[in-house]
Amino acid sequence: MLRILRCLTAAFSLFVATAHAQQVSRLDEIITRGTLRVGMTGDYLPFSSLEKATDVFRGFDVDMAEQLGKALGVKVEYVHTAWPQLMKDFEADDFDIAMGGVSITLDRQKKGLFSTPIMREGKTPITRCSDKGKYQTIADIDKPGTRVIVNPGGTNERFARANVKNAEIRIYNDNVSIFDEIARGEADLMITDASETRYQQKLHPGVLCAVHPDQPFDFAEKAYWLQRDTALKAFVDQWLHIAVEDGSFRKVYSAWFE
Repeated sequence: MLRILRCLTAAFSLFVATAHAQQVSRLDEIITRGTLRVGMTGDYLPFSSLEKATDVFRGFDVDMAEQLGKALGVKVEYVHTAWPQLMKDFEADDFDIAMGGVSITLDRQKKGLFSTPIMREGKTPITRCSDKGKYQTIADIDKPGTRVIVNPGGTNERFARANVKNAEIRIYNDNVSIFDEIARGEADLMITDASETRYQQKLHPGVLCAVHPDQPFDFAEKAYWLQRDTALKAFVDQWLHIAVEDGSFRKVYSAWFE
């Protein structure tokens, strides 16, 4: 009987410990830890850019991450990742949240949770302004002799592979200088998110032009990609809701996109 009681006591203790562990959410862990680990590629302005000289991130989602950290009452720790390894790093739990222009995809949804979308857009071309009229449709682009340049590992490459069969697709690993390749005539165009084409058009006035960014080829949304924790998602969604209503989201948006 004593042995049975000991076994029952041990089993009960294990049950209580397990139940307690299950109650500790990712949100609780972040607050206890005192840091929010944010994964960013640092090569996608205006969302995020890693300044090599100072090793400091800047961009729209950097400013938003700092506001989120303030709302949580914790410091923000940036974890440098890259588009080709973003999924792998997420699955390895290298960060709590991925920010920096992350598009919602079903593959990513299988691995984690997305916040309320922060932006609706889609893929559209950017090319030299002198060629803007040549690349209005996929059919215009997908012709022998057209040189489409794309950064690897993300939704840009996926879109290009799915829709471009006759034109040349050139993979270019540096997403920071990729637009200079188009400006120099080393490539004809890139198909990327409308928000990025607008920003790069602003950086290359009179040289590069976004092609119908208000009417992209497809539908997409950007959001923040969270490790699968409902408490963390609820907090981030509520924080975004408040930021939209009190104008702080609009203030950050205007600084980078207008």
